[in-house]
Amino acid sequence: MREFIVEADGGSRGNPGPAGYGCVVLDAATGETLVETYEYLGVVTNNVAEYRGLLAGLRAAHDLDPSASVHVRMDSKLVVEQMSGRWKIKHPDLKPLALEAGRVFPPGRVTYEWIPREQNKRADRLANEAMDSGASASSVRKLSSAKAEADVRAATTVASSGWAPADMGAPATFVLLRHGETPLTPQKRFSGSGGTDPALSDIGREQAERAAEALARRGTIQHILASPLTRTRQTAAAVAERLGIEVTVEDGLIETDFGAWEGLTFGEVRERYPDDLSTWLSDPEAEPTGGGESFAATATRIAATRDKLVTAYAGRTVLLVTHVTPIKTFVRLALGAPPESLFRMELSAASMSAVAYYADGNASVRLLNDTSHLRP
Repeated sequence: MREFIVEADGGSRGNPGPAGYGCVVLDAATGETLVETYEYLGVVTNNVAEYRGLLAGLRAAHDLDPSASVHVRMDSKLVVEQMSGRWKIKHPDLKPLALEAGRVFPPGRVTYEWIPREQNKRADRLANEAMDSGASASSVRKLSSAKAEADVRAATTVASSGWAPADMGAPATFVLLRHGETPLTPQKRFSGSGGTDPALSDIGREQAERAAEALARRGTIQHILASPLTRTRQTAAAVAERLGIEVTVEDGLIETDFGAWEGLTFGEVRERYPDDLSTWLSDPEAEPTGGGESFAATATRIAATRDKLVTAYAGRTVLLVTHVTPIKTFVRLALGAPPESLFRMELSAASMSAVAYYADGNASVRLLNDTSHLRP
């Protein structure tokens, strides 16, 4: 009799909140990955998501071989104990799911084992990818023993005209983290690549730690890239220490050079350089006083960096620790919005945004200026 191992997990951001599951089916004899599945569930509880992950894993194993035996490994003590018959199922939302899971294979052909979360990383990662994808995506990936051939029903693409389904493989997903506060941030002073290169303040370091905690819970980050400036490298280092991932410095992620305006407030620039400021606000080709970088030049640089990174990290989830203007530019380009949209986006210190890039060149903005991890 053939034996499968099912590893499953589910999660809910809010409990109840936006939820998803992930599961993996392995050949017990060879350890080969046969199926990987994840799905966004909408707003449900954490336990419901865990049961849905179990159910999906059992069904995937049944599709492969209905005569097989299955060993389920999960980090949910609740699900393992209830499905093993040692704990009663009292919650009305869980009873029908448990009954359904128990009917996939005949009694006695499925065993359950609790494992620590660190041993369930693949299912946990897939569950987080499902939550990241949101209601716009439901993706399934199957790997055959003959050849590792991805079959991903990826998220519907919204960057094209109208809503159109896509089958282009997993996107390159950029999670865009703005650095934490510096002493200049609360004073709203221009702070680009041509200034004093300030370090994080005490508040900024705390914000970086909170972002690191949130990204550790998210569990999907596979690479970390950072702008070469001190504040971004410090923020990235806090995340890297928590996730155990090395930081790669990417020069293309550096902030715009604001020329003679570096270190000044908007009011001070308006008082000293009124004509230059008016031109800069109305013309993306205009440079700040003293020969800084125009928004058009920044956009060209970010587009080139984007294209390079999308190619290098296709199908991966990458954290880009960068600055206000680069993040707004990533979002603007993904939306196909005009340059003046840069002035209509709020982007707080240590906020997170996310953009997914597909094989056909389309992009989907999935998150903008999320600061929920900074709240007590």
